[in-house]
Amino acid sequence: MIMALQVPDRLLPGKPYPLGAQWDGLGVNFAVFSANASRIDLCLFSANGRKELARMPLPECTDEIWHGYLPNAALGTLYGFRAFGPYDPARGHRFNPHKLLLDPYARQLSGPVRWSDALFGYRLQSARADLTPDRRDSAPTMPKAVVVDESFHWGDDRPPGVPWQDTVIYEAHLRGVSMLRDDVLPHQRGTFAALCDPRFLDHLLRMGITTVELLPIHAILQDRFLLERGLRNYWGYNTLSYFAPEPSYLATDQLHELKVAVRRLHAAGIEVILDVVYNHTCEGNELGPTVSWRGLDNASYYQLVPGDERHYLNDTGCGNMLNLPHPRVLQMVLDSLRYWVQCFHVDGFRFDLGATLGRDQNGFDPGASFFDAILQDPVLSRVKLISEPWDLGPGGYQLGNHPPGFAEWNDKFRDTVRRFWRGDAGQRGELAARLSGSADLFDRRHRRPWASVNFITAHDGFTLADLVSYNGKHNEDNGEENRDGTDNNYSANWSPDGSVEGPTDDPAILALRARAAQAMLATLLLAQGTPMLTAGDEWGRSQHGNNNAYCQDTALSWLDWKQAQTPRGQVLLQMVRRLLALRLRLPSLGANRFSHGNQEPAPGIGDIAWFDTEGQPPSPEAWADPEIRTLALRRAAAPPRSERLELAHRATRDGHPGPVNVTLLLLNAGDTDVVFRLPEPALPWQLVLDSSQPQAEAGRPSNAVTEQAVPAHSLVLLAAQAAPQRFDHPAEPARAAPQEAVS
Repeated sequence: MIMALQVPDRLLPGKPYPLGAQWDGLGVNFAVFSANASRIDLCLFSANGRKELARMPLPECTDEIWHGYLPNAALGTLYGFRAFGPYDPARGHRFNPHKLLLDPYARQLSGPVRWSDALFGYRLQSARADLTPDRRDSAPTMPKAVVVDESFHWGDDRPPGVPWQDTVIYEAHLRGVSMLRDDVLPHQRGTFAALCDPRFLDHLLRMGITTVELLPIHAILQDRFLLERGLRNYWGYNTLSYFAPEPSYLATDQLHELKVAVRRLHAAGIEVILDVVYNHTCEGNELGPTVSWRGLDNASYYQLVPGDERHYLNDTGCGNMLNLPHPRVLQMVLDSLRYWVQCFHVDGFRFDLGATLGRDQNGFDPGASFFDAILQDPVLSRVKLISEPWDLGPGGYQLGNHPPGFAEWNDKFRDTVRRFWRGDAGQRGELAARLSGSADLFDRRHRRPWASVNFITAHDGFTLADLVSYNGKHNEDNGEENRDGTDNNYSANWSPDGSVEGPTDDPAILALRARAAQAMLATLLLAQGTPMLTAGDEWGRSQHGNNNAYCQDTALSWLDWKQAQTPRGQVLLQMVRRLLALRLRLPSLGANRFSHGNQEPAPGIGDIAWFDTEGQPPSPEAWADPEIRTLALRRAAAPPRSERLELAHRATRDGHPGPVNVTLLLLNAGDTDVVFRLPEPALPWQLVLDSSQPQAEAGRPSNAVTEQAVPAHSLVLLAAQAAPQRFDHPAEPARAAPQEAVS
């Protein structure tokens, strides 16, 4: 450890690349970017981080990279930086050498930040606000960066490489997954060690999950105002370091714990996607603390208001925006992303407030430097990339406008499905578009249906159980008098007069809530696009009406696995397994190309077609009728390529492939049962799912079925096989939903 090191009087010149602290067996090279600093000191600390052992200037600056080499430095060395330069907020400069700064490339942190007024670069009580520098040393309250060995024996680990069209995402919080697991050792709960517990992996595999998407695992700065209320930043969208994992998520304080977790998930065939926050940092606006980037080079790392560099652009709503158009800032983001792929073998990223990342000087641009840099990168362009396509800035809603290669969270799918099943008027045409992969949004530039990440719930908002149990939010526990969180939930408590919020013993209300939840869950998993399931929805987890549980690091947010064993939990869990099995088995449910009704995989059967309850294509007037709450969707698809090869020996004499899969989805969001007449041609239909009775066994195929009853607030899925087209010639277009109905 560094405490045994004979620290030299000065550093050797070292090298400007790579950035961060790199151990070579003989010593450590340190390199950090700052365009505007006049000097940067390296500070070395004792093993417990409490005593500063040495402070030495980095001796060289090459192309705005300050660097130096410390001979004989060992793994485990604790360090930080101090930056010298002007303290001139009006010009965007906030240098203050009294503040210890984290290396932006730190691979591991020695612990959390301990809040103190000394963390601020200015005097908090000054009448001049942030214009008077503070001279207190912040080192006692700051974590230190740790020099680490990044080697790990990965064996034959390989990315599962799940095709996008087969991907099913499970959004989960690393800590919340295991905090209430009685069968996990107490010190491992809430850590990476519990993420790869065999029982959790078995749960994912039995459901049919292919990909786990983890809420932020980067090191977090806990908000001071939350700690003062006895709360914590649970979600973690307050990044303290882009290279270091959150220290509290490591049971052993060893980075290999995360690598072991990824290794075991991969061995089970499950991908790992990280939710990442490169749009802003934890330092907030001009009144925030100085912990890293602000102190190293505020004017370079952040986007400042033109002509008023004291203040920050804030399209994120979080106080600041990283200056991604700056090449060194963009380099930091790309280096971070590559680090997580190459060092930890993660399989992709979900970008928080992705519209911010695509902002150049003229606003959002799908050809922004961030997108271009990723899509040409030989490492990053090969992993899964998902954007949250909005922020709070001008023109901040960019759903469907990201470049090919990116998938996008589709909140229009979420809102439409919620509103349709709640019984809102005028939702039928919109639902038609969402069920068919939102082609109106994504069918351009050769994008595929998987680009639409469909979801009904996410970490931000109601759980599925609360969506059908509450008319409004109940966020009193957050300490903001229920002012926080959205009011646009499109939820219902399903009581006759709307007066029964939350838990009830009324069997009629419970039955209605169950039907609504099951219908929405089925809609999600049977729609074209990439489905995302929120952890705990598979058994009906509740947050007691809290739709903004970002600060609830409590049992309110954690997964209660005992609920999965209740009768209600088992019904939902078995339903999810059944739906995902159907999605995998029936090609028409997971088609990898958009359907427009202009292809006929089987005679008289288009690739997609819409029908009314009489088995006829709806007229334009019917599509425009806001009071119709029924819809039938027929889809047809030939077997996938691999299955076609297996069926080759069974092809007919003239070489045609095996049977075409046809599904018919019948939806009834009304208050009364409805009988659908099935469309021509007649097929040997089999009832494979009724969302009102998800445990009922599938029926037998029958050529005699011409009608199908669909209970209120439910959907029914029928499946059949049809003979394929016998000749290759242009098919007569089938009648699909008019453009105005689905756009």
